[in-house]
Formats: sequence, C-alpha cells, structure tokens
Amino acid sequence: MDTADAAPRAAVPARSTRRRVYASTMIGNVVEYYDFTLYGTLAAVLAKLFFPSGDGLVALFSTYVGVSLSYFIRPLGAVLLGPLADRRGRRGVLILTLSLMSVGTAGIGLLPTYAAIGAAAPVLLLLSRVLQGLGASVEYTTAAQFLLEHEPGSRRRNYLAGLMNATCSVGSLLGSGVAFVLTVVMPTATFDSWGWRIPFLLAIPMAFIGFYIRNRLDETPEFEQMKRQVDAVEAKQTPLRDAVRLYWRDMLKAIGLGAGQRIGSYTIQAYLVTALISAGFPTSLALLASMLTYAVGPLPSVWGGVLADRYGARLPLLVGYGLFVALTVPTFMAIGSSSIVLATLAVVVFTVLNNLVAAPLNVACVLSFPPEVRSSAAALNFNVGTSLIGSTAGLVAVWLHDLTGSDVSFGWYMTAACAVSALVAVFALPAAVDYREPDWASGNIGTAVVGESDHGRPAR
Repeated sequence: MDTADAAPRAAVPARSTRRRVYASTMIGNVVEYYDFTLYGTLAAVLAKLFFPSGDGLVALFSTYVGVSLSYFIRPLGAVLLGPLADRRGRRGVLILTLSLMSVGTAGIGLLPTYAAIGAAAPVLLLLSRVLQGLGASVEYTTAAQFLLEHEPGSRRRNYLAGLMNATCSVGSLLGSGVAFVLTVVMPTATFDSWGWRIPFLLAIPMAFIGFYIRNRLDETPEFEQMKRQVDAVEAKQTPLRDAVRLYWRDMLKAIGLGAGQRIGSYTIQAYLVTALISAGFPTSLALLASMLTYAVGPLPSVWGGVLADRYGARLPLLVGYGLFVALTVPTFMAIGSSSIVLATLAVVVFTVLNNLVAAPLNVACVLSFPPEVRSSAAALNFNVGTSLIGSTAGLVAVWLHDLTGSDVSFGWYMTAACAVSALVAVFALPAAVDYREPDWASGNIGTAVVGESDHGRPAR
C-alpha cells in the first residue's frame, strides 16, 4: 500500500466534520434510549391500556415482556444488519437503523388500546417493540464504530466511547423528562386517555433531524481503506462467519465484562421507577428521581473514559464493579425504605457506578475486532449480552419481588453478575482496551486492531 492509501488513517478530521460525526452518533443514541426509557417509565400506564384488566401483576409482567422481546430480537438484527455494515458501509446502516427505531417508537403512539380492539392491541404493541429492537440492534455499536473509525489510533478512544455512553443518558433524560412534565401538567384521566401518546410521537421530529445530519456525512476512512483492500484482491467477504470462527473468545470476554453493567443499565432505565412506586413513593417523585439519575449520568461516563485513557481500563472497571458488589444490595434496601431522599441518593450512586465502567466496555465491544468483521462481531457480542443478561432485568426483578416480597433479592442477583464482570476484568480483560494502531502499511487485510491478541496468537 502506498503512502497516499495510508494517509486517511492518520488524518485528523476537520473540526466541522468532527461536529457532524459527533452529532450523527448522538442523535441515534438519543432516539434509542428515549424510546427505551419512555417505555419503561410508562410501563404501568401501558399495562393498563394494552392488556386485560384483572391481575395487575400479570399485566405489568406482560408489559416487561415487550422490553425483553425488543431485545431478544436484537441478535437476529445483528446477524442481518451487522454483515451489511461490514460489506456496504456504516453510514447506510445508520440511516436504516434510525428509520426502523423511529417507526417502531412513533407507532406505539398511534396504536389503539385493548378497550378498542381487544387482543390485537398487545400484539401490535409487541410488534412495534420488535421493529424498534431490529433498528436498535446495531445502532449503538455501528455508531460507536462510526465515531472511532473517524479518529483511528486516537489516544482518547475511551473518552470518545464515554461520550457515546453519555448521550444515552441524554436520551433517557429526555424520555423521562417528557413523561414527568406531562404527568404533572395533565390530569391523570387525560394522560391515561390520550396524553401518553405525545411522548412516543415526538420520535418523528427527532428522526427528521437525524436523517438530515446522517445524510450529510461521508463513510469512515477506515472502512473505505478496508474496502479498497478487499476489492484489490477480489476477496469474498464473509464477516459473520469469520467473526464467529476467529473471534468467539473475544466476544465471550466482552459479554462477561459487560454483564454487570448491562443489568445495571436496564434496571435504571426500565425498573427503578416501578420499584420506587411499588415501595409507596408517588409517581411524580419516582419520575423526578429517575430524571436525576439521567442528569448526573453523562459526567461519570466521560470521567470513566478519561481515567481509562490515562491510567488503563482496569482502574475504572475494578473501582466501579468493586463498589457495585458492595453497594447494590444496600441500594435496593434504601429503595424499600420510607425516605425518598435516601432512595434517590442510592439510585444516583448506582447510576454513577454504572456509567463509570461504560467507556472501556464500549471499546472492548467494538475495537476487539478488525474492520472487515467489526460490525458483525460487535453487534453480535453486544446484542447477545444485552438480550440474555441486560434486557431480562425487569422480568427477573418482577419475578423475584413477587417471590420474596422485596427488591433486595434482585440486588443479590445483580451483585453476582458484577462479581463475574470484575473477575473478567482481572483475569481476562479483552486486549482492545490496550488498543494500538495496526501496521496498515503492510497492506494485509485482517491485521489485528489490537496487534497481538490476548490469547497468545496473532489475531487474524
């Protein structure tokens, strides 16, 4: 490969390009987490509207099935859309994912309720969640690649990954904030009748903004370089097969490393409001406490990335997961107390720890793999971990609460997951967190992004 071919990898994007790239990754995360948080926040309302009345626990449990279903479908989305991003490019897939997510979210706001169409209502609700889940299946990982591949070899990769995670809190804050404002300014009967539709329909203008930004962007230089190499040797791309065959160990490590944080994320976004309400706190106070967690979330996300870049990824990972092991059960004890101040403080600390570890997890998830399989491998490991471990948090929490009468039992469940993640950080930390710029001048397709893999063989 000549110098001209290699130059795009080392080039620093112009400031205007950087701003557009950052905005393009932000808007997708905002839409994704806006929807997820909104659905979880309004779970109690949706349970009454879309499922038969009678057993409130069954209706709430069925509503959380919608959360899990949208995540169970994500591995399928990863299998379909991940290879597409490896073959055709990241930018086109990002436009597709935004379309699917927006249609799924806005669709919920247009659905007739159980009182209007009977059993078809929950079916249509769950189908909307499936559509949203397909779009979100590769949104986060592809957006992370798009951001990191525009600055290959950057010494601030963990900071950028933390910035990505911070925008998730922005989407969650927006979702919970809109729900909170509407529940305060609208009479309960009015909100339950039609006001609940407004937050879901707001996904439409957000989508138009996202389309405008993403349509003005170029493909990443790293993908274009890889594609030129593939075309030059007329290689047949089989990214999904190659990812599973060559990088399954790295995918398992990334899944294990993120297990505790996945449960924490979906507990914050989809269950804590329900837990506070179940503990006897007013809905408005529960929503306000939830909004506070999202407001403080961006700072530890970025701070964890800065720490990982400066001192190595193990520092924020071991501090975060170590404190999670010590404090998760006390957090749920505080939620079950009669003090809204104590409960809110516990939830805020919970959020800070959860976001502190996010940046190196994102780096491990995405940069453990070379560009020609990166989308497939990242989407698969992220979505398998999220679907099997993270998205079931609400279901497990509701089941354990019904079984034991307390949310503390769920705290022990999460504590065990955080202990597993801490052990992975100590003994099997994915090599991507010590990422080094590969020798692209060799012209070899498949040169490892991490140079030497952490299982002692050159990554292929």
